[in-house]
Amino acid sequence: METIIDIRDFSITYAGDRGPVPAVRGVSLALRRGRILGLVGESGSGKSSLVSAMLALLPTSAAIKGSLTIDTHDLYALGERDRRALRGRDLATVSQDPFTALNPVVRIGRQLVEFQHKIDGLSRADKMERASAMLERVGISDPAARLKQYPHQLSGGLRQRVAIAAALLVNPRLLIADEPTTALDATTEAEVIEIIRSMRGEVNGSIVFVTHDMGVVGRLCDDVAVMYAGELVESGPVADVLQYPQHPYTRALLACDPARIETPSRNLPTIPGTVPSPMNLPEGCIFSTRCSAVMDVCRRIRPPLVNSGHSRVSCHLAGAA
Repeated sequence: METIIDIRDFSITYAGDRGPVPAVRGVSLALRRGRILGLVGESGSGKSSLVSAMLALLPTSAAIKGSLTIDTHDLYALGERDRRALRGRDLATVSQDPFTALNPVVRIGRQLVEFQHKIDGLSRADKMERASAMLERVGISDPAARLKQYPHQLSGGLRQRVAIAAALLVNPRLLIADEPTTALDATTEAEVIEIIRSMRGEVNGSIVFVTHDMGVVGRLCDDVAVMYAGELVESGPVADVLQYPQHPYTRALLACDPARIETPSRNLPTIPGTVPSPMNLPEGCIFSTRCSAVMDVCRRIRPPLVNSGHSRVSCHLAGAA
């Protein structure tokens, strides 16, 4: 099956006031066409930097190592002009806050027409017709009326549906949904997840769904990649990783999922401690300062990412569970 994303030994380092800041270190992963990848981790895990890299939106000051190929394009072997040409055509995104992604003083219809500016051979009327059809496709009733409205006249859920429609109108090779359900209530979240699942066939490639919610990953995604402190600690098919998690961090995230708690209480489980600063990482395993199964070797030697069953895991205990 065709590979849409191929990331190999990819690292991102920013320039900081007190020296280089390593945000992503040595990440390697691949995603085949037609599949949805859940990219999971806490704040500070490196998710946002990796997503910015996939969208060719890293600042020019960022130092890059390794390769990041989308479809057949090695993004960081291209010049900025060529990378810019891919955005809004092969690369599209749905953000966490659709209100900031939409122009508040421009009607929805005009914005959806402008999103299609890189599609040749279509008149404005054609683009408006496509926009109307896509709004209906994502579950917005009376699309003709919605096209005449401004973003502030829509609810948060409807704005997110408009953002999804805008991304799908360009028929991207890669669609990145960056925590698109975080600001939504539970009912609207479920509806948006179902829309993304049902629209899988509308994307001419693959979807990366960024989240901190393992429950959402289980309901939506085919594959999952778990990041911690800038590194990939576990990845594999969702069914394997969620049913047989091997990395202690993955297990801890799953233990914090309210849907998995057998005896509900006011206090949800938490992971002790915080994600370490990229300027002050542990010498050995990056999770050793918070891990309940830590051994002496964990504090001294950083475990490599190894194949274990159908997954890849960075843990000295991989395969022992």
